[in-house]
Amino acid sequence: MMSETLAPSSRPFDLLVAGEINPDLILSGDVEPAFGQVEKCVDTAALTIGSSSVIFACGAARLGLRVAFIGKCGDDLFGRYMLEAMQERGIDTRAVMQIPGGHTGMSVILNRGSDRAILTYPGLIAALSAEDIPDDLLGQARHLHIASYFLQTALQPGLPDLFRRARRLGLTTSLDPNYDPGASWQGIRDLLALTDVFLPNQTEACALTGIDDPAEAARTLGRQTGTVAVKMGAQGALGVQGEVLAHAPALSVPVVDTVGAGDSFDAGFLYGYLQGWTLERCLRLGAVCGSLSTRAAGGTAAQPTLAEALGFLDREK
Repeated sequence: MMSETLAPSSRPFDLLVAGEINPDLILSGDVEPAFGQVEKCVDTAALTIGSSSVIFACGAARLGLRVAFIGKCGDDLFGRYMLEAMQERGIDTRAVMQIPGGHTGMSVILNRGSDRAILTYPGLIAALSAEDIPDDLLGQARHLHIASYFLQTALQPGLPDLFRRARRLGLTTSLDPNYDPGASWQGIRDLLALTDVFLPNQTEACALTGIDDPAEAARTLGRQTGTVAVKMGAQGALGVQGEVLAHAPALSVPVVDTVGAGDSFDAGFLYGYLQGWTLERCLRLGAVCGSLSTRAAGGTAAQPTLAEALGFLDREK
């Protein structure tokens, strides 16, 4: 019988997340700027937990996974805000490096419900390198997750070796590329053979392969890596694992904003993956977690517990 709860492990962490640390300032309403010194009022403003990696870590911890995080931030207001928020959610931050005089990154999100624009100040987002991640930390986890590949420029050159080190130490690996601001989409293909779970969205999968059809793009990527899960927003998600192609629908929920929905999907999918679930059930849990996360502003406020997510999962049978 397939287990719903965490499998026992001798390692202290289920997940090690190596990633960027930055808050989000989310502005909602009539958010299209008008230059020429025009002042406009928006409906709401919220300072929330940001960064793909941290939102994912929060979602995974909310589901009951034991999560450790390594990254760099400044010893400043935004850095302290992020560390306190992560610790409140049960994430182990002892490996996070606070850089004296450094500046924590920041994203301003102009939210229009189902669509958004993002302005990011990188700060220390790009500062973490593979050499900062020691084997003794890797060896404490079952799985290594990387997100925001194209923003983490110092991490990029050492990622193939980092994934090899992780695998030698018995970890599985996952990668969410996120969007490439430079639109070059270079470097990912070198990592696919070392990646157990690849987690692009539809835009990213199609850009990486040059194929417009997301199912065909997923099949192409699946020939280069272990498991592929492609997020398609309101259309749910599809996945490829060997010769298996599966699909899961999104839930119909009132959408407040979609910030972090893909990261919450990743958390749900990887929960199932670490439990040895089928591809279809992993996709369904990911779709439930991603959908439910859109019910409140920010990426973490509406992330479900495992019990809540399983309730929706069972309802969809």
